[in-house]
Amino acid sequence: MDDVLRLLILLGIAGAALTLIGGVAIWFMDETRRIRRSLKRVLGGEAHAWLVAHGRGRGVGFNLATNLIAVTWDAGAWCLIYRIDELIGCEVIADGQVAGRVYRGEARRALDSLGGAEQRVTLRMVFNDPAHPDFPLELWLPEDEDRRNGLLATEALAEANRWLARVEALLRRPLPVSARATPAPPPIAPPAVALPILADEDGDEEDEASEPFPPEDDDQMSA
Repeated sequence: MDDVLRLLILLGIAGAALTLIGGVAIWFMDETRRIRRSLKRVLGGEAHAWLVAHGRGRGVGFNLATNLIAVTWDAGAWCLIYRIDELIGCEVIADGQVAGRVYRGEARRALDSLGGAEQRVTLRMVFNDPAHPDFPLELWLPEDEDRRNGLLATEALAEANRWLARVEALLRRPLPVSARATPAPPPIAPPAVALPILADEDGDEEDEASEPFPPEDDDQMSA
């Protein structure tokens, strides 16, 4: 009887340990936490602001101390890192229409209505990168209503509008010295060229400019 009780206790402890390990693994491999860890690693510190597209494994975040902004996909497995001055603008696309936008040198066009969408809500980040000029974050799809961490359409639009304000604040920050256009240097005058010095038959050097007029002959002088 004691052996059976001991066995049941050991099985209970083993089951509790496996449950704890499984819970920790699920917590550690959570999509949001993986993206935040990836952003922290590539940004050189904790992101001052970050956004995750739940269910799509995509996210974006920036760090003001390091002047970096990064986008990530595959739940943090892949990242692209930019300087903040390489960020050109941001758009909010609702049901295929640009509902709000902000670009460098332009005033922010905020969303006119947060009443919701029917098909999708996308936040599109635009960068000065010919290879990867933009990065879309699908913040809401109709199937997200059944997702545990999914946003509603109105919540996705409100979050996208907040990010328009954040991006506008980033675009208004002064550019670092390395990114500013430096004026062209003034033209350099060519060096002065020395006149050649001629030598006569006796080897004496004479300058052509020392006798500007030819000598007069004797007949002209007697006259």
